[in-house]
Amino acid sequence: MLHACYSPSAVQTAVDLANTLKPIKGDDALETVEQLREFLEDHFPAEPEPASSDADRCQRRRPTRADLAEVRALRETVRAVLERASTDAIGAAALINEGLRHSRATPALRHDHDRWWTEITSATDRCSTHLAATILSALASVIATLGPTRLGVCAGPNCRATFVDLSRNGSKQYCTRTCAHRASVAAYRSRHSPR
Repeated sequence: MLHACYSPSAVQTAVDLANTLKPIKGDDALETVEQLREFLEDHFPAEPEPASSDADRCQRRRPTRADLAEVRALRETVRAVLERASTDAIGAAALINEGLRHSRATPALRHDHDRWWTEITSATDRCSTHLAATILSALASVIATLGPTRLGVCAGPNCRATFVDLSRNGSKQYCTRTCAHRASVAAYRSRHSPR
């Protein structure tokens, strides 16, 4: 089962982080510490019991301006990986490896509720290093199991959102159905417009 190699939620977190920046519109949803706190709460909800994992400890610690700067730098790396993987897999792998080294990522084998899984942890308690270890290892696993062409940028002419294609056939070209529909409508109109 492919999900044993990567966590779909970690993959989605990587995509969501990259897409906090909308390059065409110039919108940035990660400009303040408060926006970072909301992003972390959305992607790593706090557990009611005592903090036991890196995600729990990160969530309980209030993010700082230093965390914001580090996560914004991580976003640049993640976006570059998603943009380059299908055309420059070696370059994307180098970015992932450097990010994992920088975050001091370490694999750990976990057991809970009769289930075993691997989790990538970080040697520090900084939110940015936990986030880097989690999402970069997930992207690395997708590349290793499904191939680098599964990472990409939306083919919509007015969209530069990123995506990871976890489908069986691996034919995704658009970030959302909305973008795919817009492209389909535009192509239809182009074919049927009077010349």
